[in-house]
Amino acid sequence: MAPARKKPARSRSAQPSAPRADPLRQHVVATLDWHNAHVAFDDAVANVPADLRGKQPSGLPHSLWQLVEHLRLAQRDILDFCINPDYKEGKWPEDYWPNSRTPPTPTAWDESIADFKRDLAKLKRIARDGKIDLLGKLPYAPQATYLRELLLVADHNAYHVGQIVTVRRLLGAWSG
Repeated sequence: MAPARKKPARSRSAQPSAPRADPLRQHVVATLDWHNAHVAFDDAVANVPADLRGKQPSGLPHSLWQLVEHLRLAQRDILDFCINPDYKEGKWPEDYWPNSRTPPTPTAWDESIADFKRDLAKLKRIARDGKIDLLGKLPYAPQATYLRELLLVADHNAYHVGQIVTVRRLLGAWSG
């Protein structure tokens, strides 16, 4: 009879490891923030003096308020499209742009920014959710995938955040 063999001791590297994070999901979440390639939303809207939020520079079509509120409205629409089987598309442009150049109340600016951030966090949760097939079709919108919608948000936000920076520069309110 052969002598019993000792089981080799497990090294630390042989220990079962936690599941690796999905690189595609990590990339999508990072893209929603655009910290690597563009000015981040938080930086673009930080410390904007209240008296400049409704100013529209000569030759440009929008004020800072209009851009911030449009970002919120459009992002909310895409989030709703991703999660609401009873989604109804809004009317263009009235449901996607604010009526006024200026915030309607003293708190509207901060509320819009907070809502934008909350909705962005929800979109990131969708991106991170391993139960959602990012390349799969939305069950109630077979013309779209979750990945398409998340990338659309990232692209749209990056475009308008760039406009916010331009407007701030023209108003003398950008030091970045």
